[in-house]
Amino acid sequence: MSMTGTQIRAARALLEMEQVTLAELSLVSVNTIRNMETKGGAVVRVRLDTLIKVRQALETAGIEFIDKNGGGAGVRLKV
Repeated sequence: MSMTGTQIRAARALLEMEQVTLAELSLVSVNTIRNMETKGGAVVRVRLDTLIKVRQALETAGIEFIDKNGGGAGVRLKV
């Protein structure tokens, strides 16, 4: 399981969600969310449980993660 900072930022944008809200939903600090997003297109390197919490919070809110498939990793709203 991996995510990029850009995926997290894009997911929040699709959901119109603030960093504070994502932090609350995922039970991690706002600074952690901010630091994850600053990685840009690079894979985020944090503890696995932190990564799982953030990803699950975004998925529960309606985001689907798209694996790298030649065009790069991404996110979209679930249908």
